[in-house]
Amino acid sequence: MRTAQVSRSTAETEITVSVNLDGSGTYDNQTGVGFFDHMLDQLSRHSLIDMTIRAKGDYHIDDHHTVEDTGIALGQALVQALGDKRGINRYGECHLPMDDAQVRAALDLSARPYLVWNVELPTQKIGTFDTELVREFFQALATHGGITLHVDQIHGLNSHHIAEAAFKAVARALRTAVEVDPRKADAVPSTKGTL
Repeated sequence: MRTAQVSRSTAETEITVSVNLDGSGTYDNQTGVGFFDHMLDQLSRHSLIDMTIRAKGDYHIDDHHTVEDTGIALGQALVQALGDKRGINRYGECHLPMDDAQVRAALDLSARPYLVWNVELPTQKIGTFDTELVREFFQALATHGGITLHVDQIHGLNSHHIAEAAFKAVARALRTAVEVDPRKADAVPSTKGTL
């Protein structure tokens, strides 16, 4: 079973993340940030990775540390659950439409973290959520998950739709990448022999 649990405790946040890569997209995410919980639920549901996330943060300052540290812990949990990455597809991509928005995500579970972020959210807030935190989450996830991640907005008008399309596109790409390739289930997907 490809599972992991990570706890992260700092002076700013307390985060616990549990994942099951071979799940069905079951989720129970409670970070204290409503819109972010909604996005994490989408990430779980569309990647088919079971996720349970608990977070407590310094909300009296803002949501930044909670969102970023959740990305860090989730990235670390993915690395642990993947182990030596034997048999995985490694790569994934998705073009995802959501009403006015279309977002393309492509990723490589390469252990070489890099984020390309070509997304412009037209408003500074979605409800009370700072839209700049969408990028901060994916930066933390890519860095601590060892993911080369490209996210490109093809078009979109509504910030909620664009952000949600980004989470769903990454989720679908991640689903493909973590799945085991039955033709090479015993091999690490690299000519180097390791990832």
